[in-house]
Formats: sequence, structure tokens, C-alpha cells
Amino acid sequence: MVSMKDIAAACGVSVATVSKALNNQDDIGEETKRRVRNAAKELGYHPNASARALKTNRSYNLGVLYKEASGSGLTHDYFSQILEHFRSTAEHAGYDITFLSNSKIRKDRMSYLEHTIYRGMDGVMIAVADYSDPEVTQLLDSKLPVVTVDYLYNGRIAVMSDNVEGMEKLLSYIYAQGHREVAYIYGEDSMVTANRLSAYYRFFENNHIAIREELLQKGRYRDSYTAGMLTHKLLALSPAPTCIVYADDFSAIGGMNAIKDRGLRVPEDISIAGYDGILMASQLEPQLTTYRQDTSGIGCMAAQKLISLIENPRATPIVQCMMGGELVLGGSVAPVAAC
Repeated sequence: MVSMKDIAAACGVSVATVSKALNNQDDIGEETKRRVRNAAKELGYHPNASARALKTNRSYNLGVLYKEASGSGLTHDYFSQILEHFRSTAEHAGYDITFLSNSKIRKDRMSYLEHTIYRGMDGVMIAVADYSDPEVTQLLDSKLPVVTVDYLYNGRIAVMSDNVEGMEKLLSYIYAQGHREVAYIYGEDSMVTANRLSAYYRFFENNHIAIREELLQKGRYRDSYTAGMLTHKLLALSPAPTCIVYADDFSAIGGMNAIKDRGLRVPEDISIAGYDGILMASQLEPQLTTYRQDTSGIGCMAAQKLISLIENPRATPIVQCMMGGELVLGGSVAPVAAC
């Protein structure tokens, strides 16, 4: 087996220099790094993970807790993009990722915290979870480095999509098109939902528009069937809304189908808007007006903050990182005069 000592002999440098070059440390030149890495590749050198773990007291393994209620798993557009950018950032820093599980099917079932200890994980990113679950609370209250996504927990770093800003930008555009009867089909109870609802109420109150509670309907995230049923309910109101905002783009597709079932057209007869900015939204006809969340920034930031907590805990502040997004103007929202 090729060792760092073999690489050092081939390059005419010390073993310490080889170690620094392979770990991309700043106190040696780029040319030396290049020469050492080329020699390591030619000699077939592979770092020993066990030896590195013994030396650094770290496993270079990050846990990911991802358990969302809709059942869409890793096909969930929003979270899958966050996870992909979390993974790529972690791997670039030399870390692997492992999904946490407490499956009741397994005979050797462990809690989330027990799983992290069993696997020797250095830290965990909670992408989505049931925060009322005692096992999630146990993990959050442990001494393990943890970063949450879209959820605030005392004493933990949180990386948040700015849902208040997102709703305000979306509603401001809809308002500018002359819409005053704006319905909102929102998702299940969560911090994300609460922030978006607060933004809805505040926007219309600040614009001195009376809020019709029947225009607010509770649905489910990524549930096109429920969104379609609630769309039928909203269209039966008198007066009916001139625009419907959906909790996510996937739900907006269900709403669009319900509108077509009633012989109506988007946006000629009624306007609609989504949320998330998934790829599918840009392929609809008409293209969906939506708010695109910064999944790349959220995933990268979550990995960077978690690794910083692991590698330099005393100098890593416990902060809430708020990530913005962008309004995507499609063709699904028309001026009221055109409706």
C-alpha cells in the first residue's frame, strides 16, 4: 500500500509537506501542491479513512435527517435541490453524508441520536422533520453539532428561506396587476406556513384591504388533488377571487387543472401563482408566475455552517441565516382589466 512516505520520497519533500499538500493547507506553494498531488495519483495513493479519523478524532461523516410528510421522498423538488448542494459542498470539503433513519421496520431500530452515535457522525443537518417528535427534540438538545433548515430552535444555527420577503414580493406583483380578491391555499402547520400567512395578513392590512377569511384555505404541500378540490371551492364563492396563490408550484398545477375542468382559462378568466420556482413551473402553458427559493444557497450555507461548527466550534456563532430568492414572472397572472 502506498503511503505518504512513498510520495515524499518521490517528490523529494518531507512527509509533513505531503500531508499539507494533500489537505490543501495554505502554508505551502501551489506548485508543490500540484507536484505532490500528481505523484499521489500516479503512485495510486488512497488516504486511509480510519487513520485520518484516529488522527483528527473525526469521522468526516455528516448525517442528514430528511423525513417529509408528503411521501414524495427525494423527488421533492425543493428539498432535493437543497440536499444536492449540501452534498456537493460537503464532499468538496472532504465529508461524506449518511441519511438518518429510525425505521420501525428494522429489528435493531435506533433513535436518531443513537444512529448518529453508532455511525460516529460529526454533525447533522435537519432538512425536514416532525419537530414534535421527541426523538427529533432529543437530537436537537444533544451536544452534537446540528444545523436546521427552515426551522428555528434555541441554540442551533438555522438556514432559512425568507418566506416573508417571498410572499411580499409575490403579493406586491399581484397587487400591482390590480388584484384585490386574492385567495391563498396554504400548506400544513409549520414555521414556513406561519411566516407566509403572516406576510399575507400584513400585506393586505397595510394596503387597507379587508381580508375575507374564506379566501384562505388550508391544503397540503405538494398535494395537487387537494389543491384542485379547494380551487373548485374558491371558484364557487361570490365574488370569486381574481387570483389564487398556491403553497407550491406542484399544487398550482392541480389548481390549473381544476380551472380548466370548469371551462375557464388561465390567466384570461382567473390568475394563479405558485411558490418554489421548480423547473416544471417554467414548462407549463402559460408559464407559472412564482417565487424561486435559493435552494443552492440554502444547501451550500447549511453545509458550510455545519462544517464550521465541527471544525471550529468556538469561533462559529449561532446565527439565523436568511436566504432570499427571486420573483419569476410567467404568464399566469394578468391585469384585472384583462380578466
